[in-house]
Amino acid sequence: MHSRACALREDRGAATTQLVILFPLLILTALVAVQFALAWHAQHIAQFIAQDALAAARPQHASAADGRAQARHRMGTLAGRILTSPHVTVTRSPTRVSAHVTGGVLQAVPLLELRASGAAAGATERLTTREDGQQ
Repeated sequence: MHSRACALREDRGAATTQLVILFPLLILTALVAVQFALAWHAQHIAQFIAQDALAAARPQHASAADGRAQARHRMGTLAGRILTSPHVTVTRSPTRVSAHVTGGVLQAVPLLELRASGAAAGATERLTTREDGQQ
């Protein structure tokens, strides 16, 4: 009986020590999961903004500036604080349009800086007419 009481006294405080060690690890794991969820969301926002900028810059009489303006508008309504310091590039040639959006991701974990980006490209829309004799 004496050895059993002695063994119980040696285990006293073990649960507290385990909790002190495991609790910060659990919190860090949860924050990392939140950080990657924010990165996933920011990636989708960047991709949507790039596609929207492409749609605005593709029509025949549109310009790259129209695409950038649409991207700025969408960033104001969608990006919020999730996509930080966004940068938009829209290029347009007579046959091709491309839009690229990059930015940082809101930090939930200190020292873990993630980036998000989205890109979209397509043909410039232009009206064509049938040549005589073709059906």
